[in-house]
Amino acid sequence: MQKTYSIGDRSFVLDQAKAEAALAAKRVINGRETMTFNLAPLRYPWAYELYRTMKANHWEPEDVPMGRDVEQWRSAGALSDVDRWIIRMGIGYFSAAEGIVGDNVIHVVRELVTASELKLVLGRHAHEENIHADSLLYMISSLGIDPHECEAMFTDVPTIHAKNRFVTDASRVLRRDLDLTRTEHQQLLAKNVFLFGQCMEGTQFYGLFGMILALYRQGKLPGIGTMFRYTLRDESNHIELFRRLLAALVEENPGIWTPAFQEELRALMAEAVALEQAFIADCLPVAAVGLSREEFSTYIDYVADRRLTSCGLRPLHEQPIENPLPWLAELMDVRKEQNFFEGRVTEYQKASSLVAVSDDEL
Repeated sequence: MQKTYSIGDRSFVLDQAKAEAALAAKRVINGRETMTFNLAPLRYPWAYELYRTMKANHWEPEDVPMGRDVEQWRSAGALSDVDRWIIRMGIGYFSAAEGIVGDNVIHVVRELVTASELKLVLGRHAHEENIHADSLLYMISSLGIDPHECEAMFTDVPTIHAKNRFVTDASRVLRRDLDLTRTEHQQLLAKNVFLFGQCMEGTQFYGLFGMILALYRQGKLPGIGTMFRYTLRDESNHIELFRRLLAALVEENPGIWTPAFQEELRALMAEAVALEQAFIADCLPVAAVGLSREEFSTYIDYVADRRLTSCGLRPLHEQPIENPLPWLAELMDVRKEQNFFEGRVTEYQKASSLVAVSDDEL
């Protein structure tokens, strides 16, 4: 079918069949190559809707006042040594981790996918990682923490180094020309998407999220706690993006999803959990008020099983694990995160109009 538009003495013929063929050629990988970045018509409307949700959740670090945090940080009695150590570990780890995620999104995943709307939402994902990195710089400069100390933590704290190495090795494998018509190479990409979306952002970020929000709940470091709340809301979108991307990749390339590959992903999650639980032990080397190493360690088991089942994989534990930190439910519960994408919670707002939750809401 063709449409003809006549304007004055000129006629323009548009070939609808050719346009429909271009849409049909859109794929997650190995799709139609084009430099036009034409989004319409959409092949993956979920990606565009997620992009719009992420955009509506935009925030800037400078929106968050840090006056109380600075006052508490400088006060001799406002924070315990453990409180200060958790913040140092949080800033030390996330200063590296957010950059690792953004770099992988841009230089691996976004380069390999071929549908324009997927590139669009992945570009937004990378932009949000920049905001998170900027927020950490804002925290460091506000509190007066030595930035060289943060840099040293990347390599000098073994559990931080191990967590970072866990994901950078997988990212490095894909930074070369790969024939993505081959199943084993498609599995490398699927593994990368699962690793970064479900293991790293989806599980390994959650130990420190919980600890820092526990301090926030106690009225400590409210500015840092608020920024981590905003970061958590971003991360829930990133987790869903990579979960949907993995599902679409497997649907279009079913040869990926062998029983052996599924077990490989489960083993990857088990390794991620072990690394995170060792990291939690470093974050909480001694007992602290309102902070239990055992509870946070169990919480990681709980989150990991939820991530696996959301991807159609068997959980690591035969018996369901109860959430050991019910007070975190409103901020960190995996089921609440799912509700963000089903439209059953309050619509996102700009950070400047958000009101911090009270203790009663946690």
